[in-house]
Amino acid sequence: MALLNIKEKSKCKYDIVSLGEIMLRLDPGEGRIHTTRSFKVWEGGGEYNVARGLRRCFGKDAAVISAIVDNPVGRLLEDLILQGGVSTDYIKWVPFDGIGRKSRVGLNFTERGFGVRAALGCSDRGHSAASQLKKGEIDWKQIFGRAGVRWFHTGGIFAALSESTPEVIIEACQAAREAGTIISYDLNYRPSLWKDIGGQAKAQEINREIAAYVDVMLGNEEDFTACLGFKVDDLDVQLSKLDPLNFKKMIDNAVKSYPNFKAVATTLRHAKTASINDWGAILYINGQFYDAILREDLEIMDRVGGGDSFASGLIYGLLEGKSPAEAVNYGAAHGALAMTTPGDTTMVSLNEVEKVMQGSGARVER
Repeated sequence: MALLNIKEKSKCKYDIVSLGEIMLRLDPGEGRIHTTRSFKVWEGGGEYNVARGLRRCFGKDAAVISAIVDNPVGRLLEDLILQGGVSTDYIKWVPFDGIGRKSRVGLNFTERGFGVRAALGCSDRGHSAASQLKKGEIDWKQIFGRAGVRWFHTGGIFAALSESTPEVIIEACQAAREAGTIISYDLNYRPSLWKDIGGQAKAQEINREIAAYVDVMLGNEEDFTACLGFKVDDLDVQLSKLDPLNFKKMIDNAVKSYPNFKAVATTLRHAKTASINDWGAILYINGQFYDAILREDLEIMDRVGGGDSFASGLIYGLLEGKSPAEAVNYGAAHGALAMTTPGDTTMVSLNEVEKVMQGSGARVER
């Protein structure tokens, strides 16, 4: 019996389409943003990372819906997206005004952190092309109707960018629902995105409205409180040992409040240091909970993108008709592996994910 009523691949051009902003990540490597003299450039974005993971690691057909300024910086971003195998068919190219006064490419400066020094992000993304997308600008009938999409993904980062982006999300969800496409949403709460436009109260107002359209709701252990108002009892205690019991109570309350949720998944992380984390996950589906293998003292190279890689692994498992236990473990293993490499996006293979799921060690392969 299918866990979700997912459209057949033969009827769809794309397995996954994501809606969101894609930025250039400027990475100082082992250094600090404020002292470095060079940066490594990656592409990344909470919603995009999920589509890219499904394409690059899991071999699924993927596309992204976004807007990018048509200048050399925007074309660098395009080149990075194409290297990841994600279709750019639904990117809106915005004319460049010469200096970026009207529209620009968003930048994300991110330090990886190490030991007692936490990872640090500093965004420079105001007036970006993606943040200016408006309702009525995307041909949803072409995407969900004529082309066909099995799974649509978006999230709370894109929702926070401007007054118009939540309207775009709702318009997309309405079209996806009409076409029978599964809708997933990652709450992905970022205090820096909300603090100047109303903080948690505004985040809850917007995310609660969007939640009514979602089939599969995703988040980490704090997102459900910040974005939807569902509290975890003794959160600080829970995060110190990753006992999933109270998280399950929270998920149960969320499902009761939003009967449209067909599945809910949350990652669980206890950051002992920036480079040593405990890492787990829970999936609720068909009235039952499934726990991923808890990985204690997981060594982290670059934690950014771990949650997005969890989402792509989970979605892969559900698209492939795997059991719930397998699906949540695909997600957790992929997220764990993604954090062993630099950058926001996955650099691992399906074979590596499945080996980690089976408990294989880290001996060198020759």
